[in-house]
Amino acid sequence: QVQPVESGGGLVQPGGSLTLSCVAPGPTFSRYTMAWFRQAPGKEREFVAATRKNGGNTYYGDSVKGRFTLSRDNAKNMVYLQMNNLKPEDTAVYYCAATQRDIISTLNRPSAYHYWGQGTQVTVSS
Repeated sequence: QVQPVESGGGLVQPGGSLTLSCVAPGPTFSRYTMAWFRQAPGKEREFVAATRKNGGNTYYGDSVKGRFTLSRDNAKNMVYLQMNNLKPEDTAVYYCAATQRDIISTLNRPSAYHYWGQGTQVTVSS
């Protein structure tokens, strides 16, 4: 069992960059698929990116492809979301999530994840 904790949110101007971090303490971190989701006011939770457990591939939501990069450091129990060329529509609460499941077709579904952080606010505005 892991308990993700996010950090790194804040206010950034359009076109700017921000890096979110997520730490999930525990001895079996590498066995978890880790993901980022986001939720804007009045909208459903949206898939951002996921990195599969045990050295598997990384996947991105269509709205962030080419702008966001997800990476993980298993030695530190960390995942990072590098966000570049930020747009006002990226404004949301960003959540880190974890699951021991590894079904590719479900990686973009919030229901596939059992462990969630409290979220960190990202606001893109001039």
